[in-house]
Amino acid sequence: MDQKQRSSPQSVLFYEVKNMDEIYLTKNGHRKLAEKLAYLKGAKRRELSKAIGEARAHGDISENAEYDAAKDAQGFNEKKIFELEEKLSRGRILDDENIPKDEVLIGATVRLRDLDSEEEFEYTLVSEIEADYAQRKISISSPIGNDLLGHRENEIVEIKIPAGVLRYKILKISR
Repeated sequence: MDQKQRSSPQSVLFYEVKNMDEIYLTKNGHRKLAEKLAYLKGAKRRELSKAIGEARAHGDISENAEYDAAKDAQGFNEKKIFELEEKLSRGRILDDENIPKDEVLIGATVRLRDLDSEEEFEYTLVSEIEADYAQRKISISSPIGNDLLGHRENEIVEIKIPAGVLRYKILKISR
């Protein structure tokens, strides 16, 4: 069944977010991006400026590999700053108070049981820029994240992935 057909109006809103310019972030995700931006604009810029100055002091900059490497690192840092500023400008912090707690939506932590192996595990659904599989944070645009959207507790979800079909039962949804 199509995602839009089985979902409430709120989940359709979050499903369609992927096609909009806004980026939905958890409060923690927004804080981490802002901290990284502050680091890149402050301490990292000073560090790179110092490295450029030291490399320049070594003499002729036209054939100075240290200078070239420092300038490249500075350019990369400025690119990262631009990207983070752009993401934060489009970022919208999720307000957990106004999001249904009984439905799998962005920001929800979902406890699942694999119906084939009987293994239980949890995922938290987040935007692409917050995704971190090591922390069990999966993107709503991943095959698993996308197919979990809009479902409720005790529902069985079949998720098509390149390796086959995953069958999960939703045990618990929390925020």
